[in-house]
Amino acid sequence: MKSSDRTHHAPVSGSVDHRTAVATETARFVAAVKDADPATPVPSCPGWTLADLVKHTGSVQRWFSVLLRARIQEPPRGREVDLRLPDREDGYADWLAESATVAADAFAATGPDVPMWAWGADQHARFWARRMLFETVVHRADAELALGLSSATDRPVAVDGIDEFLVNLPFAAFFAPKVAHLRGPDKTVRFRATDGDEVWDVRLRPDGFGLDTAPPTATTADATLRGTAADLLLLVYGRLPYEAEALAHEGDEDLLAHWFANSAF
Repeated sequence: MKSSDRTHHAPVSGSVDHRTAVATETARFVAAVKDADPATPVPSCPGWTLADLVKHTGSVQRWFSVLLRARIQEPPRGREVDLRLPDREDGYADWLAESATVAADAFAATGPDVPMWAWGADQHARFWARRMLFETVVHRADAELALGLSSATDRPVAVDGIDEFLVNLPFAAFFAPKVAHLRGPDKTVRFRATDGDEVWDVRLRPDGFGLDTAPPTATTADATLRGTAADLLLLVYGRLPYEAEALAHEGDEDLLAHWFANSAF
């Protein structure tokens, strides 16, 4: 993707304070797992237990906090970070709560507009706070689903999360190599929120893909997916299949199959 393609018309999602939302979502995550068996399997992350899920999320928060404090200007060469992980898995929930405090301290030390290297579209510190938020949101949902709990994401957060995923996906090939297969002869996949007016058109071209900057029209999409913003967020992250009852889809089935086979994050 050319650097000139890094801008698009983002949906109007309301104001999401990513830094505050990290704390809120982590607290929800902690509340879900606090008294749960750490060995509980997590079906949406095959092979993982709740302990693995919590460790991953807290590790991401602490690792991104290191990057923020260092205000990195180039890709990091390693992932050296003192996780301070407790010896016993039953202490992981409290440790995750502490991870959010580590993140809050890093946010306080590094303003959102500070220029930084980032692997995605936005080369500022705010990229890392936004990315941290959606790592936390999606894995909080994983934990709730694993425990049979009701799982919901606040609508403004879900809208922002869909946008964040689709904006950054074209840059993710170095850790999600199948993304490189997302090519097509000018085909468009549309994601439409049914609980608002947000529309995301992703255009697959012979040389790559990305969010279409043109205003959407009623006739441009080769395949369309509809659902609430919260369900679309789970969809793009592979937590809901596009055939799920909560979603509706129409158009080119081969295109949809191609998208979801190669867009795993």
